[in-house]
Amino acid sequence: MPRWTMAIDLDKCLGCQACTVACRMENNTPIAGPEQAAKGRAMLWNEVIPSSDGEYPNVTARYIPRPCMHCDDALCVKVCPVKATYRNEEGTVLVDYDRCIGCRFCTVACPYAARYFNWHEPYYPETLKAHLNPDVAIRPKGVVEKCTFCVHRLRKAREQAAAEGRVFQASDYVPACVETCTGRARYFGDLDDPASLVSQLLKSPRAFHLLEELGTHPKVFYLREG
Repeated sequence: MPRWTMAIDLDKCLGCQACTVACRMENNTPIAGPEQAAKGRAMLWNEVIPSSDGEYPNVTARYIPRPCMHCDDALCVKVCPVKATYRNEEGTVLVDYDRCIGCRFCTVACPYAARYFNWHEPYYPETLKAHLNPDVAIRPKGVVEKCTFCVHRLRKAREQAAAEGRVFQASDYVPACVETCTGRARYFGDLDDPASLVSQLLKSPRAFHLLEELGTHPKVFYLREG
């Protein structure tokens, strides 16, 4: 069984936000609007966070793309009182929206701030409604949502491979943010395949995880500038 993993090369990230836009369109992420965004309620399953170190003139700036980390030891899974948040058999952390009671324990527990509560019924401008993705369910008011590694794409890729009478390959499946990345900064694949590119990149001395000291074992890792 694959263990899906994403690598992000910070040397290649341009901060263009193409991944953020692609994620929003692919996953029907609702528009919060400026008033709600000012309250910290913007929905960004994928966020590109600017960061800087040092003081002028010795300043180092970078962009850190931040999807859900899909942790192997996910705190959001541990605290969910109704088991609405779970890890599937391939290690991807998902939310069962029918079970979610909106308690938001998971949003507090997530150290990466990668989960979002639907405070209102989802809103889409008229011009956007015609472009909603029919493969992704719209989440109702009162539940928590987040990045799924575009798991619906995995289902479609497996169905297509079966329809074509061939064996599914890991390369058949790629999330929208990876596909859209203009700087080719993102890589995606099966971490349990020692020949996969993500497995090879994880051996790089440039590889690191965000908040590694917490021991959550994220399946998103980064390559520091080098």
